Order: sequence, then C-alpha cells, then structure tokens
Amino acid sequence: MTAHHDKSDRTPATGPADGTTTGPSAGPTSHTAPAQGGGTGIPRQRGTGRGSGGPGPGGGPAREGTVLNVFSHGFLALWALLIVLPLIWLVLSSFKTDGQIAGSAFGWPSNWSLDVFGRAWDKGIGDYFLNTVIVLVFSVPLTMLFGSMAAYVLARYRFAGNRIIYYFFVAGAMFPVFLALVPLFFMVKMLGMLNTYQGLILVYVAYSLPFTVFFMHAFFRTLPTAVFEAAILDGASHSRAFFQVMLPMAKPGLISVGIFNTLGQWNQFLLPTVLMQPQKGGDPERYVLTQGLIQLQQQQGYETDLPVLFAGVTIAMIPMLVVYLSFQRQVQAGLTSATLK
Repeated sequence: MTAHHDKSDRTPATGPADGTTTGPSAGPTSHTAPAQGGGTGIPRQRGTGRGSGGPGPGGGPAREGTVLNVFSHGFLALWALLIVLPLIWLVLSSFKTDGQIAGSAFGWPSNWSLDVFGRAWDKGIGDYFLNTVIVLVFSVPLTMLFGSMAAYVLARYRFAGNRIIYYFFVAGAMFPVFLALVPLFFMVKMLGMLNTYQGLILVYVAYSLPFTVFFMHAFFRTLPTAVFEAAILDGASHSRAFFQVMLPMAKPGLISVGIFNTLGQWNQFLLPTVLMQPQKGGDPERYVLTQGLIQLQQQQGYETDLPVLFAGVTIAMIPMLVVYLSFQRQVQAGLTSATLK
C-alpha cells in the first residue's frame, strides 16, 4: 500500500538553519518534528544525557555517590587518626621525664634532648636491633627466592599433584603457629639450632612460605605466556627465562609480599621467645627486638624509666615506617596489578 502525496507534500520543506532542504524522498518521516535544542529529529533516550531533566526524586545516583564518598572519606580520616595519634604520642613521650608522663601524659615535652635514645641503645636495644637485622637479612631474601620459585612452578606448569601441593601451601597459611610450637621446639632442638641465628632463620622462612606462595601464585598466573615462549625460542633455558624474564616482570608483586614478610618477621614475638632462649649458663643472649623490649621493661623493676622504654619502642618502629612509606606505591601497585591485568 503506497502513501498518497498531495501537492503540499511535494513542496520542499524548510530544513535547519544551515540552508539544507528535505526533498520528497523523505516521505512521511519528513513531518517528524525535531527535538528541542537541535534539528536532528531523533528523540532523546529517556533518563540519559544532561538534558534528561536532572536527577529524579530523592537525588538519584549522584546524590547517593556524594553521600557514600563523604562517609568513606570520614571513615578513612577517623582510621588515620586512630593510627597516627598513638604514634605521635609515643614519640613525644620519649622526650619527657617520668614526672611529666605521670603529671600530664598528653602534655608537650619541655626538653627535646636525644639522650634518652642513647640510654635506650646502651641498655640493650642496640644489640637487639642488630640481632633482628641479622636474622631478617637472610630470612626475607630466602623466603622471596624459594616462595617465588615454588609459586612460579605451581602457576605455570601442569604436572601430577600440582593442585595438591598448592593446597598444602594454602593450608599452611591458615595453620595457627600455636599448634606447632611444641613439636617445632623439639625438632629445632634435635638439629642443635636452639638459640642460633640459623635456626630462627629457617623457621621464619618455613612460616612465611605459605603466604608468599599463595600471593605470588596469583600474580604469576597473570603474566603473559607469549613473553616466556619468546625467551624459550631464543634459546633461554627454563631457569634463565624465570630469573631474567619472568621474575623482573613480577617485581611489583615481589615488593609487596617482601614488605609484608619484613613487617611480619620484624614484629614476630612468639617464635623467638620459644627458640631464642639461652640453653646453658654460658650461652649468649641473642634476643630480637620484640624480646628485648620485654626484657627492658622487666629490668627496670620498681625504678621505672618510661622514657627509655618509649624510646626503645620508637627505635623499633621507625625502620618499618621508613620501609613502608618508601615503598607504599609499589605495594599498592602489586596488590592491584593482579586484578587489573
């Protein structure tokens, strides 16, 4: 059925302001009125664009997003205050005297002398600090090396028992350390490594491997396979492709898990307390910082020297703050890269 066009239909219609005209070929659609604000003749979609009439009743998504942002930023600000204020109070208390701390715990120090840090260092904090550094210099790199190698093999190679081994590592990450203290003590004692650096280093590595393997396994799975295949085609062995190609690509993940392992091993208290006790009268004390702070508190007895204790805690805290603040961007990149790739 064809539409009937009279003489008025054959009259050219006046087009938009640019001088164009619409001829007879437009047919009945040429009578469609253009939308307001433009001459396209295409009706706007409902609820889209800036000309849709603004947000609906109740403010719409824009208002909800604003309320959510205000709430989230307020919560983060409160969380930051709960973390920063105790740290500031701890550092300021290191410069006070016992009388000032007892009289006004939140007052401002009257003397900014650094002698209290020297007293804390001489009372054993220096030795405890050195013992902790010796242990971590070996335990953290060994954890990163063995953990990344195991995670890479489990993530990139398929073999019988792959998933079983992976689930063993995951189960180890959920295993409470308290349940293994007694058998761990006798095992280290049988090896003759009680109160030794190497014994504590091996235990730190063993307890840090599950989390490292779990974290790096997810990261290695996101790396492109084409790069590895290109390295193999160029004549690289599997070990060379891992150390020179795949491991540098996993640098953000390595930095992130390395920071977590450093923080965890630096603040470890239970394992050193069980494994780093003198076994005989002539054995030297190889206490780490967490043990040393308890010893410092016990040595004071009734003659309290709270500024020295606060100074010791500050000395133990500053290195980890510096490490985290220095690598916070890398930590964030490592945590998000596995989900963004």
